[in-house]
Amino acid sequence: PMKPPKQTQELEHLLRLFHLSSFRAHYLDFARKAEREKLNHVEYLHQLAIAEEQDRSKRKIARLLKNARLPHSKLLADYQFERQPLLSRTLINELIAGDCLDACENLIIFGEPGTGKSHLSVGLGREWCLQGRSVFYTSAAALVQELLRAKRELSLNQFIKTLDGFQALIIDDLSYIPQTRDETDVLFVLLSERYERRSVVVTSNLAFSDWHQVFKDPMTTAAAIDRLVHHSEILELKGPSFRADEALKKTTKRTKQAPETVASSKE
Repeated sequence: PMKPPKQTQELEHLLRLFHLSSFRAHYLDFARKAEREKLNHVEYLHQLAIAEEQDRSKRKIARLLKNARLPHSKLLADYQFERQPLLSRTLINELIAGDCLDACENLIIFGEPGTGKSHLSVGLGREWCLQGRSVFYTSAAALVQELLRAKRELSLNQFIKTLDGFQALIIDDLSYIPQTRDETDVLFVLLSERYERRSVVVTSNLAFSDWHQVFKDPMTTAAAIDRLVHHSEILELKGPSFRADEALKKTTKRTKQAPETVASSKE
């Protein structure tokens, strides 16, 4: 193949140097299009700039979703809001908008197992990522283990600083944690560091009155609740378990299909 002209080589080198990857990928195609459509230089550059912005936005969102570590199957579009008639859709839309993250507000979601707490928190997290906001998802048990490991390695402050890089920290399933008070104190340290600086989303099937099972000590429990509740929205999900209902539906479906299967096998 013919070697591109020196001017083209220098241009592509400069575009690479300025990290304008979409400019570099599309400038020739867009130049041909501009010639066909008789676009002036400003219109040509404007179209290139739009392509660059769109490509960067896509890459940023892909990076945010990867770093968030959200479970892939839980989309807000699939959430069965009809099963939670007391859940304000206006409030959900406000949460989706993400202003709560800008204000460093927290979100606490209570409910019995299977009522959709995790689904709702993960769905909101995904919406925030799509808006270009940084989110990190973890189970409470895994988070405590990571905090303890960082403490043992004398890097707790660094780990907390890393988490501080995320606008929203989703802590899923805050319930009984089989650790001593000294060990669960690391979770309190994290919550204290994020207080009024970053947002925390917590899901739990424990009422506040039972949070001593997590923090072990009445004073620490009260202080943790105080920091979370101040500047927060609290959602309470009620009703039967989604998972139990799904299992019941599958069982009922199999039971209904069984006689037909038996009948057809006899023919």
